[in-house]
Amino acid sequence: MNVKIKKSHVTGAVKAPPSKSYLHRLIIGAALADGKSIIKGFAESEDISATLDCISQLGAGYEIDNGTLTVCGNGGAAINGGRFYCRESGSTLRFFIPIALALGDGGEFYGTRRLIERGVSVYEDVLSKSGVIFNKKDESLSVAGKLTGGEYRLRGDVSSQFITGLLYALPLTDSSGDVIITTALESRPYVDMTIHALGSFGIKVDADGDRYHVAGGQKYKPVETVCEGDWSNAAFLYALNALGGDVRVEGLDENSFQGDKVCVSLFERVDRGEVIDISDCPDLGPILFAAAAAKGGAHFTGTARLRLKESDRAASMARELAKFGIRVDVGDNTADISGTLHEPSEPLDGHNDHRIVMALAVLCTLCGGEIRGAQAVAKSWRDFFKVMQSIGAEVKMYDA
Repeated sequence: MNVKIKKSHVTGAVKAPPSKSYLHRLIIGAALADGKSIIKGFAESEDISATLDCISQLGAGYEIDNGTLTVCGNGGAAINGGRFYCRESGSTLRFFIPIALALGDGGEFYGTRRLIERGVSVYEDVLSKSGVIFNKKDESLSVAGKLTGGEYRLRGDVSSQFITGLLYALPLTDSSGDVIITTALESRPYVDMTIHALGSFGIKVDADGDRYHVAGGQKYKPVETVCEGDWSNAAFLYALNALGGDVRVEGLDENSFQGDKVCVSLFERVDRGEVIDISDCPDLGPILFAAAAAKGGAHFTGTARLRLKESDRAASMARELAKFGIRVDVGDNTADISGTLHEPSEPLDGHNDHRIVMALAVLCTLCGGEIRGAQAVAKSWRDFFKVMQSIGAEVKMYDA
C-alpha cells in the first residue's frame, strides 16, 4: 500500500490504541494461567496476532469479541515442542523462547529474515552455557534444551525483551533463578512494566538493583483487566501537536510504567534545542528525528540500538529525511540533525518499518509527500491512516 498526504491542519480527539507492549505481556500471562482471563480494551495488530498464534502452541485458547479478549490458559502444563510463528515480532520471539524451554524442550521458531538476523544473540550467549542448542536458518530458528533455575547474566544495553522472556519463564521452573544485568540497563521502564504485569498474575519478582530474583514453582493466576493506552503510538499524535496541530489524546495513564510517556517532554526539549538521550526510549527515535527535522535540528545520544529494530532506524531516517532537505549525521551512538524542511524531492520509502512510516506521515502533514510501503503500520496500528483522516489529514491510500 502507498499513501499520498497533502499539507494538512489536524485537529480533534483520538483515543490511543491499547498498549502493544502491555498486550503481549497480558496475553502471555493469561496463556500460562490456570483458568479464564478477560482482557478488555483489546485491539489486534500484526505483532499481537503473532503472540496469539504462539499461545495456541502452548495449548491455550482464546476468543475475541468486540474489543474483549478471553484467554483460556494452559496452567503452565508441559508441552512437547511446537512451531511458533513470530512473523516480524521481536517481542514474541524473545518472550517465547525461554517459555518453550521451561515448559518443554524447546521448539521451532519462524519469522522474517530480518527478525532472525536481529533476534537472539543474547540468548545464544547466555543459554548455550546451560546446554541449550540454537540452529539458525534464514527464516527459522530451532531451540533445544531445558531452562532451569540458576544465575543468568545478561547485558542490559541490547534489548530488555531478553530479560522479560526469562522473568516470564523462570517461575515455571522447579528451582529459583536470578537474572543479573552486567551493563547499564537501557529501557529499564520496560522491565518495570514486566514486573508490574507479572504481579497482576500473582507472580513475584524481587528486584535488588540489577539483580532480579524469581522463585521457581510459582503459579500464574487468571485475571480480568483492561489494557491501558499506548504511549509509544500516541507519540505520533503528540508530535502533530508539537508541529502545530491541535489533537486531544484520550485513554492514556499518566502514571503508566510505559517509558515512552516521556514523549511529551522530549518534544518540548526538541523545541528548546537540548541534547536528548533516547537510551531508555529507542522506539521514539524516528518521530523525535522527524520533529527535529521540522524544528531546524537537534542532537541525539543513545541511538545505537536503533540499528537493531525492524530496520536500521537511524540509517532509514537519514535516507528519507534527506529527501526533505534534512541532513542526519549518524555516529556510533549519536545522531545530529540539521537543515531546512521542504517538500520531499521523491517518493518516500517506509523500509518495512511501522515507526518509520508513521514518522514520515507526520512530516508529510507539514509539506505533503508520498510514502511507499505504508502497509507496515499494521505491525502495531492497523487503523493509523484512518485515524489521521478522522482528524483532518488529507490522506489517500492506494495499492502499489
